[in-house]
Amino acid sequence: MNKYILPVSVVGTVIGTVVLTKDRVSGGISPSKAKITGKTVVITGANTGIGKETARELARRGGRIIMCCRDMVKCENAAKEIRGETLSHNVYARHLDLASIKSIREFANKINEEEERVDILINNAGVMRCPHWQTEDGFEMQFGVNHLGHFLLTNLLLNKLKRSTPSRIINVSSLAHVVGEIDFNDLNWEKKKYNTKVAYCQSKLANVLFTKELARQLQGTGVTVNALHPGVVETELGRHTGMHQSQFSSTVLGPLFYLLVKSPNQGAQPSIFLAVAEEVAGVSGKYFDGFKEKEPAAQAQDAEVACQLWQVSARLVGLEDAAAT
Repeated sequence: MNKYILPVSVVGTVIGTVVLTKDRVSGGISPSKAKITGKTVVITGANTGIGKETARELARRGGRIIMCCRDMVKCENAAKEIRGETLSHNVYARHLDLASIKSIREFANKINEEEERVDILINNAGVMRCPHWQTEDGFEMQFGVNHLGHFLLTNLLLNKLKRSTPSRIINVSSLAHVVGEIDFNDLNWEKKKYNTKVAYCQSKLANVLFTKELARQLQGTGVTVNALHPGVVETELGRHTGMHQSQFSSTVLGPLFYLLVKSPNQGAQPSIFLAVAEEVAGVSGKYFDGFKEKEPAAQAQDAEVACQLWQVSARLVGLEDAAAT
């Protein structure tokens, strides 16, 4: 008998239990019904998954949505779909490649020149467990896109956000930060053997540390910043993880996994909540798991590491004058 084949009764029991608990695990819909009429929202990675669903819902709530994507064909198609569904004409597609400092600067310059205000910045885009790729500027892809790209973008839009107060920054991190470590001796994986899982966790820890240090610097400005874990979501983000590469994972683990994970719409709810909810107005520097504020991992609360990461990141992306004292 194949050691990987489980009795039908066992599989049936497990699947039944999963179905009954799925609603509880998914976290539900954002409890806030607040509108954001007239507010400008910038969302990275908005052509698919969580980003697209966030854009869709915030458009429904009256926001002026700027969808930032690397693939403009997909971005234009997503924007057109959202405009048609929400009947909002205030949904725009803009090119942004977070793996390119040049692209980030060009995008930020355009926003600063053309937009009167930016009320909400949602740093949503990300890559997960990809091969050992590098960005256009030579950074390890996951650290470069997930952290450095958003670090630079946020800093370049800060003055606009400060002039649009009260304004909010939301950084989409992950529970994976709890096993992350910041290796200042080899952030770019030039000395040690590449481990895509460890690299991903490092980038997600960097998101939370960035949030902590940025919140400290923004005290008293009217701009808040928070990080969140959206849950385990069925999106294109996990395309490099290896699911379905064996018969066992495809036939047994795969169905169970997809019964447990959130849909993109469910995964977008924490971002939507932090973007609009009146009850988190003024809350800053915090980490949310779904709709609830949680304590992040101990290493994500280290103020000295957060400050050092800021200084190193600023040097890497050419923002030597960025504050971090």
